[in-house]
Amino acid sequence: MPKNNLPKNNESEKSEILELAEKVASWAGPGEAVEAFVTRSRSTTVRVRDGEVEEFTFQEPAGIGIRLVIGKREGFASAGSLDEVVAKETLEEARDNLAFAQEDEWVGLAEPDGIEAPVLDLYRPELAELATETKIQWALDLEKAVLAADKRIARVHSAGWSDGEGESAIATTTGISRWERGTHCSLSVGAMAEENGQTQIGGGFTFGRSQSDIDPEEAIKDAVEHSVRMLGATKPKSARLPAILMPSVTTSFLGVISSALNGASILKGRSVFADRLGELIASEVVTLVDDPTDPESFGSSPVDGEGLASRRNVLIEGGTLQKFLHNSWSGRRSGHGSTASAVRGYSSTPSVGARALALVPGTKSQEELIREVGNGVLIQGVSGLHSGVSTVSGDFSVGATGLMIRDGQLAEPVQEMTIASTLQRLLLEVTAVGGDVRWLGSTAGLSLVIGEVSLGGL
Repeated sequence: MPKNNLPKNNESEKSEILELAEKVASWAGPGEAVEAFVTRSRSTTVRVRDGEVEEFTFQEPAGIGIRLVIGKREGFASAGSLDEVVAKETLEEARDNLAFAQEDEWVGLAEPDGIEAPVLDLYRPELAELATETKIQWALDLEKAVLAADKRIARVHSAGWSDGEGESAIATTTGISRWERGTHCSLSVGAMAEENGQTQIGGGFTFGRSQSDIDPEEAIKDAVEHSVRMLGATKPKSARLPAILMPSVTTSFLGVISSALNGASILKGRSVFADRLGELIASEVVTLVDDPTDPESFGSSPVDGEGLASRRNVLIEGGTLQKFLHNSWSGRRSGHGSTASAVRGYSSTPSVGARALALVPGTKSQEELIREVGNGVLIQGVSGLHSGVSTVSGDFSVGATGLMIRDGQLAEPVQEMTIASTLQRLLLEVTAVGGDVRWLGSTAGLSLVIGEVSLGGL
């Protein structure tokens, strides 16, 4: 019976949860197709405020999800335990649930497609050796450094460290048997600047796979700069003008665009890009890729949630729509096959999702792009994006903050404004892609120049 603890840097231990997954798959009865997905992880979160630890959490979740397919019906059940007896009970529950399932001619488990899984170095054993006291001290030092960086920083409303390591395994009666593991950590901080009765908030962060990747200075600089430079912000006049999206804002928009390129959304008629394969939907400078084989992404992994080998999927190339993302179910129904884009946890069946989304970058810095734009607006933050964008029509109108650009330089800060357009027009209006790539989880951000947006203000 597997123990609820992660392996250290000992490759001989790696098959422990895979052995459980394979055992469950071997329990399949006549005519049954069985998939067992097993995960376990550990994570630490530290939050400090005013020089004191405000929150400390340590978690070690583990569980198993079992799918069972007979004919055109699927049953699923999960349990938050790695006990073998519980696994047997969970399989029986999946059998019971199958009896109530509706028939679906596209249902079925993933089958090996001959593509080899990439070898990715995503695990850092040294992270597990980092002392709890060190994690707390990093967060405390971060708070202190931000407060000392500028006299206008009135307080730090949050500063924290988080880390995690996890492993997952999947085995199926169709011949899939996979195991993977990885680590991640981050420092983040939110600063509040105050001057003449006005307050502004800015955030900073730094990500890595181990403590050696963490750069506190990066988080400090961003939090201080993004809050202080917004002091004195006013509501601008309404206008139509060029805009530069900061990397974090680009990341948010890419998340919405990826939803419109999701094969399940296409099949359900919930995407503005349905029936547009092979058409020009963006500027020629836009090439959008979902590449979970890229170790720079914190969504990278050798296999997807159904055990198929990860691969580089070019969604938009030179402005032309090349493909949608699919898991096995949507791939079968659409006739395009899976793009190994299944995402899941142990308590859910596989859905479709981008795993490492990024625009192919250009070569210019944000400063160079600002000089080239001449007059426009730098969008530093947006609000209400997911509720303010329709992936069916493409229309969006969202709140925004930022700085005006005048004569190629950053000028006065602005707030209480909206930017409005459509996803279609936004993509077609991209005139330049920056080279300042920065991964924010499973999506990469960079500076993006939009030829014209509608800025709503006074």
